Amino acid sequence: MKFEWFETFFQGPAVDFWTRAMTPALTSADVDFLEKAFDVKPGARLLDVPCGNGRHSIELARRGYRITGIDLSEEMLALACAELAADWRKGDMRALDLEPSAFDGAFCFGNSFGYLDREGVTMFLRALAAALKPRARLIVDTGVAAESLTHVQRRWHNLGDLFILSDPRYDALAGRLDIDYTFIRGGPGTAELETRPTSSYVFTASEICRMFEASGFEVTAANAGYAGEPYQLGSPRLVITAMKSRRVRA
Repeated sequence: MKFEWFETFFQGPAVDFWTRAMTPALTSADVDFLEKAFDVKPGARLLDVPCGNGRHSIELARRGYRITGIDLSEEMLALACAELAADWRKGDMRALDLEPSAFDGAFCFGNSFGYLDREGVTMFLRALAAALKPRARLIVDTGVAAESLTHVQRRWHNLGDLFILSDPRYDALAGRLDIDYTFIRGGPGTAELETRPTSSYVFTASEICRMFEASGFEVTAANAGYAGEPYQLGSPRLVITAMKSRRVRA
């Protein structure tokens, strides 16, 4: 596998940023949706990949589910381990090594689905299909479907002593959204500044659904959020619910 930006991005200020930005209220709302969408009982085994600091899995575990969380960032996993003793694993979503037909559900939240190109997405989805039990559900949340990029712009974020500038550029020929994140911590004369590049591959909602179906899933819903609203042009997020349904296409 070629080196990718996300192999080293999630450390230091980037970890602080994402940890502070995701509040307990947001996590609780996400998990309320996941519980309803999975339609399984406490005790079911759920897979969170990539899990980041484990915020969703930790809340699911508190509600009685057995969780497995996989992430590439050692700093993120350390935060998860500090909160809960669970099945945390360091791993790459491009090369998952999972037990076959072991999980009652799986999810991929945040924007990490967009980290992968078409080949990577196919490998990821097929690995998840193999790891899920028949009729188990996969739920993917992403903010970089093509229809969601109508209002992408330069933005400042402030979280305590940490300021972040996100500076996006869309490469139409590559089908890729490149964002430079500049992290600034400290006051005048003592500020620490660092810029890190990121890239996300952009697919239309229709393309994403076809990749799901080619990997052995039946897409049962494509929503713009957790209230069941339909996904359409300008929706800020795409939430796909799919069910493992059949053999993978050759």
